[in-house]
Amino acid sequence: MIKTIILFAAGLILICLGGDRLVDAAVAIAKKLGIPQIVVGATIVSLGTTLPEVLVSTTAAFDGSAAIAAGNAFGSIICNTALIAGLTQTIRPAKKVEFSSLLWRSIFFFLTLIALNICGYVTGAFNRPVGIVLLILFVVYAYMNVIHASSEGDGKEESKDENETSILIQIVTLIVCAVLLFVGANLLVDNGILIAQAVGVPERVIAVTFIALGTSLPELMTSIMSLVKGYGNVGLGNVIGANLLNMLLVIGIPSAIAGIPLERGTVAVDMPLACLVMAVLIVPILIRKKSSRIQGIALLCIYAVYCVASFV
Repeated sequence: MIKTIILFAAGLILICLGGDRLVDAAVAIAKKLGIPQIVVGATIVSLGTTLPEVLVSTTAAFDGSAAIAAGNAFGSIICNTALIAGLTQTIRPAKKVEFSSLLWRSIFFFLTLIALNICGYVTGAFNRPVGIVLLILFVVYAYMNVIHASSEGDGKEESKDENETSILIQIVTLIVCAVLLFVGANLLVDNGILIAQAVGVPERVIAVTFIALGTSLPELMTSIMSLVKGYGNVGLGNVIGANLLNMLLVIGIPSAIAGIPLERGTVAVDMPLACLVMAVLIVPILIRKKSSRIQGIALLCIYAVYCVASFV
């Protein structure tokens, strides 16, 4: 048990270290290239923090357990939005948001999610053609980020004496931090489960808490560190980007490999709820060009109700 507790603590330390440096490196790259914080948060940072979900779902597909991929993906979207974004917007609402950056990503997200909702309701599964389409959409999303980057930049060049570390070093730092986040999340989840089992926590409670929240820990730590460092839009962009990648990759890869059968609860509850919490987060921001604590509190309340309902 002592070894388990030590490994659990080591996982937490790795996540804290990885999240701290990931934000610094991402913001440094954004400044050097003149890219808004929300753009780098929705691309580089979100890809790094979504790695746990991608690897868990892909491994499950190869192991013949593709059904857990949908629950993992939509559960992470709900957690990212209702818990993580809810928490950060309650603590420090976003006051200045890049409207154009948020608008096209939001449209991309909702069109994809609505299409998946309809597909899941009609067919009860995400088959290989759906997975292939999602992977193609990922390529389209990546390309759109590239072509929008220049127009979304602020056009200001960084002074030569500021942040002299090269972009290559910052990119290497990002990769290392993403690995730290992944290893840390695995240590925290695996050993957290062992600790929970040792003290008699039911398996269903373990699945709802440690597993679902565990793969979202990188997003949580990155968003918190973004707030601490005053880069709130990085955290917001990270949540939006991670949610998109949860659909395009976390569902796309296992679907393309083996197809994903959907449970009734996923179609009836998780998928519509994922759409609802994102609407609560995004729509007011698009209208007012800033968020409010009321949104954050509403999202946290929705997540609390969702967890209680899951336990029941």
